[in-house]
Amino acid sequence: MIELYELEQLLAFAQYGTLSKAAEEMNLSQPSLTRTMQHIEDEFRVSLFLRSKNRIELNENGKLAVDYTKKVFDDMKDMVEQVRAHDRRRRTITVASYAPAPLWDIPRIFSDYYPEMTVSTEIKNLEQIRLGLKEGIYQFAFLPEMLDSPDYISFPAMKEHLYFAFAPDHALAQEKELYFKDADGFNFLLRSDIGFWDLLCRKKMPASRFLIQTEDIVFTELIKSTSLPCFTSDLVTERAGIDNRISIPILDDEATQTYYLTYKKEYQKIFLPAIEQIKKAEIMK
Repeated sequence: MIELYELEQLLAFAQYGTLSKAAEEMNLSQPSLTRTMQHIEDEFRVSLFLRSKNRIELNENGKLAVDYTKKVFDDMKDMVEQVRAHDRRRRTITVASYAPAPLWDIPRIFSDYYPEMTVSTEIKNLEQIRLGLKEGIYQFAFLPEMLDSPDYISFPAMKEHLYFAFAPDHALAQEKELYFKDADGFNFLLRSDIGFWDLLCRKKMPASRFLIQTEDIVFTELIKSTSLPCFTSDLVTERAGIDNRISIPILDDEATQTYYLTYKKEYQKIFLPAIEQIKKAEIMK
């Protein structure tokens, strides 16, 4: 029977080309490695090497054996990763969203009902989220529409409305409501972690420049010390608000987003109490 450590030595020999170099890299004696190669060959019961004075190299049988050995180790690596992933799924509730707001409060509901489990959240683009749902990377995800599939359940979990936030002396600060195009051309402060809202603002306001901020403290200080406009939403205002700014609703249809909580039907029974609580939560505006 061939042991795994022996196959590792075969791969090392194939990689380094000589017994001496392979033995050196694996911290083995050359005679020990030579015995391993002989044992592998004996187990296959066919010749694996071309032998000449002071040198051996792989023949066609040996090269094929190396190819299969690589597959064995690739399968072993995949096995370990899959088992670890399975264990994480048993102990972790994974939630993905294409915008940050759904990840503020709803994961807390899962934590309240399942304190023994870790709730992991990620902001990803829609393509990554859909793929992650399919592959089981995410148990729950927020999408901008119902997922039309008999294997999934979707329902509207929350809604968010985007606003402009202007300094009182800004030229548009006295308007009651605006479209994106009305502010196109002005420079804006923009947070870096706002998911799809970033792409939407850039798409709808191609003539504007956006000063991206990665830190809350810096973003807050710039709002206080400059007149540069920024964005907010009804959900942001409910949580914290923005001092010294006038919020004006954006009328474009895309500025109002409904977030649909989506998950495979197999999770319905497992997480029913939390799902029912999310449905009852007063977060649909």
